[in-house]
Amino acid sequence: MTPGASEPTRGLPPEQLPTVSGPLTGTPEAVAVTAPGTAPAGTAPAGEVPPPPRQNVVIKEMLRSNWVTTILAIVAAMIVGGILMAVTDEDVRAASVYFFARPGDTFVAIWNSVYGGYEALFRGAIYNPRAPDFLTQIRPLTNTLGFAAPLIAAGLGVALAFRVGLFNIGGRGQMLIAAAVAALVTFNLDLPMFIHLPLTLAAGIAGGAIWGGIVGVLKARTGAHEVILTIMLNYVAFYLVAWMVRTPGLLQRAAEDQPISDPTPPSAQFPDLLGPRFPLLDWGFVIVIAATVFVWWLVERSSLGFRLRAVGENPHAARAAGISVQRMYIYAMLFAGGLAGLAAMNQIQGSVTSGFDGYIDAGIGFDAITVALLGRSRAWGVFAAGILFGALKAGSFTMQASQDIPTDIVLVVQSLIVLFIAAPPLVRTIFFLPKTDAEKAAKARAKAAKKAVAA
Repeated sequence: MTPGASEPTRGLPPEQLPTVSGPLTGTPEAVAVTAPGTAPAGTAPAGEVPPPPRQNVVIKEMLRSNWVTTILAIVAAMIVGGILMAVTDEDVRAASVYFFARPGDTFVAIWNSVYGGYEALFRGAIYNPRAPDFLTQIRPLTNTLGFAAPLIAAGLGVALAFRVGLFNIGGRGQMLIAAAVAALVTFNLDLPMFIHLPLTLAAGIAGGAIWGGIVGVLKARTGAHEVILTIMLNYVAFYLVAWMVRTPGLLQRAAEDQPISDPTPPSAQFPDLLGPRFPLLDWGFVIVIAATVFVWWLVERSSLGFRLRAVGENPHAARAAGISVQRMYIYAMLFAGGLAGLAAMNQIQGSVTSGFDGYIDAGIGFDAITVALLGRSRAWGVFAAGILFGALKAGSFTMQASQDIPTDIVLVVQSLIVLFIAAPPLVRTIFFLPKTDAEKAAKARAKAAKKAVAA
């Protein structure tokens, strides 16, 4: 450019200067000079920040979603579980003694420990490539589904109560009473399978629903807290069933002194779903799938579900809208208890048919709380969470048998999953995820309050 080429514009105010265009400015060169005080077409006005690209907004919302947080919580728990496997492994400890002399041995031992543990978990829960034939190779997957069935059923009961604002931790008591009612009503009957099996199933579901309904009625009529009620009824159910299996003429097995019930009649047992080669997977899993569909429809699509969710969101607003909050509490606990009863029926009609005692729940009533939390109290989320926990349970036995890893490691992983699920900000901090608007607002309020105190 020759000297003086810019003299025609020298001294003009900024608003009268022509717009700059070109490949480095992001503005096409063909854009004409705009009128003074206006912004070029396609650009943000002066002093304003242009909006972010659409794909950035989509990625940010995806990273903020509950599904991403849940998956990363599981990943974080697995990482911590791998660290525990390495720390407790004898080869790792032996190699760490001479770490500074030969550090490679320690890293190889750590890899072998962690990889071997999770590979054994996969072989025991999903697919076993070492088996001689295909049907044996997929047996671990059927074991996972069999272990998951009662977890899903009980988890649905807890999740449904969560959606109504109730904390149902009485799954154990509801399962025990369901098993006892089913045994008292149907175990001594001689009926064909097409009558005996559904009758036993219905009796168990009804027993669990009645035990859960007691909590709903007391909550609705007296205002007693459901946590206290369910804890106390758990103890009542346990000692009641323990007494019944020790008392001849009630649940105690005939001609024996052991505190155990009669075995489940063959005509009341769930048939195998895929044949005798897969003994842990029976038709109870199909019934659990149907229960999942029913709970999804009930909560998300029915008018009763709308009222239940309204009470869970704000009982005062629901009452002002004409919804009977007390009635919704009763309905919620009836459904929750019935689903726990379905879990009990998966136990005594499927997994444990040789007789039961006061420990027939096998911890499922409390594990259901974890499953409901991991599934975000949504029907299909609970279904997926139940399968995950069923896989952890099925794979833990292979881990212990082939790698000598204690099954308690799996329990630690389950506990860590709950910990991370209950603390989404912790997961976002660990993996550097964007904060939600609520978290940003809370941080801004905390800063404002700090400044106010300092002033």
